[in-house]
Formats: sequence, C-alpha cells, structure tokens
Amino acid sequence: MLTVIVGLTSALVYGAADFLGGLAAKRLSAITVTAIVALSGLVVVVVVGLPIVGGVWSPEAVLLGALSGVAGAVAIGLLYACLAIGPMSILSPLTAVVSAIVPLTIGLLGGERLGTLGYIALGLALVAIVLVGFTPPGRGELVRNAVKPSLTGVLMAVGSGTAIGIFLIIIDETPDDSGIVPLVANRATNSAIMFTLVGVLALIASRRGKPRGSVVPTALWLAIAGGVLDAAANTGLLFGVRLGELSVIAVLTALYPAGTIILAAIVLKERIAVLQYVGLVLAIVAGAMLALA
Repeated sequence: MLTVIVGLTSALVYGAADFLGGLAAKRLSAITVTAIVALSGLVVVVVVGLPIVGGVWSPEAVLLGALSGVAGAVAIGLLYACLAIGPMSILSPLTAVVSAIVPLTIGLLGGERLGTLGYIALGLALVAIVLVGFTPPGRGELVRNAVKPSLTGVLMAVGSGTAIGIFLIIIDETPDDSGIVPLVANRATNSAIMFTLVGVLALIASRRGKPRGSVVPTALWLAIAGGVLDAAANTGLLFGVRLGELSVIAVLTALYPAGTIILAAIVLKERIAVLQYVGLVLAIVAGAMLALA
C-alpha cells in the first residue's frame, strides 16, 4: 500500500511539474527551461534533501546518479519541447505510456514474467498510444474540437518516454544505503549538461549576429517552480523503487498525465476528441492493470 501511495503521489507531483515546465517552454527555449529546472532541483536536493535524508557516498551511487542525470536531461528536454508544441493533454499521456513500457520490456527480457492480466494490459497500452497520439480524419462528433498533435511532437514524446524509462531503470540500480546521494549526482550532471548547451547555443547565436532572447520573469519562475516539484517527485520515485518493484512504480508514476491534463483543461482550456478520451481511459486502465499484474 505504501508503494502505491508513494507512486501515485509522485505521479501527481510530476504532472504539475511538467505542466509548469511546458508553460515556461512556451516563452523560453526548452533547453533553457530544462537547465533552470535542473539547477533549481539541485538547490532543493542539496539544501533540503541532503541534510534531512543523507546517504552513503559511494562510487556506484555517484556514477549511477550521474548516468541517470544524462538520461533525465534528454527526457526532460524532449518532454518540455513537445509540451511547448502541444497539445499537453495528448503528448503527456503518450510519453507516460512509453515510459512505463520501457522498464517492463527490460524486465521481461531479463527473465521477469507477467501473468495474463499483465500481457493484456500491455496490449491495451499499445492501443492507447495509437488513440491518444492520433486524431482520425474527417468530420463529426469524434473529431469535433479535437486538438491535433504534430508528427514532431509525437516523436519527441516517444523519445522522452524512452529516456524516462531508462532513467527509471538506472535509479532502480542505485544502492539502498545511498539515500538521496544519487539525486545530487543526477541534478549536478543534468545542470552541467544543460547549461553547457545553453552556453554553446548562445555563443553560436552571437557569432551569427542573432539577438539573444530575453528572459521572461514569469517563465523563469514557472521553470523554478517546476524544478522544485520535479525534485520532490524524483525523491518520491527514488524511495518508491526501494520500497517495491520497479515495474509497479514505473506504471504508477506513468499516471502523471492526470495532473497535466487537469491543469491544461483548467488553465489552457484544451479540449480533446472522443476517441482521444477513449485512449486516455485505456492508458489509465492499462496502468492500473499493470500495477496489479
């Protein structure tokens, strides 16, 4: 039960963090937003998490944390980029389903076996990806008022989901006594990568004579808030995989689009087609079935 509570709580916090990051990426570049999120998350983990939780510093914990930081940089960068393109209510669930399938696939290849319910759930998840990611052609009630994702957005969402799955796999391998140390290494590596990219792109732009984009204060605070929430969700995820099975936590946290969709519907007034609603429901059902399996 505790694993389920941790997983679901982390999912909701992830959803809110992604919504804020996606909004910030509409005003700043996705790379800049990812860098700010990483740095603000690092500050939270070092200033708040490390003194309270602590952990044993070991080469394995630092190395795995750094590797997860690389995967996280790719995942969050692509995620914020696709959410900025939109629609959030479609691309966020697509990313989530893929992020759940990746750890499950690795587990199955490694010898884990699912029951009949689990395999049915995987089939439903694949159907959900198709329904959520694409809008059928034509007119009528099924597609009226539908928001249509672009191919670029869909590909970014799939790439982000894959990277998130890899992040989960790496985090699951961290030593149990390492506490929050892997997250410190994660955020430090993530920050270094993203700010290096920001510097390189700024240098290229200046040499080409292109004006530098101004930092919008609202977007900056949105990114910082997203980083704080993302760090909190990552902390929950870290302890979740130590409490229970990776497959269960992966699927539970993959329900994070619920938070993103709710906020997108309230704030952005996004609307989706009936078939896309069916896809969202199937994704949630598949997640619940995988958790039970």
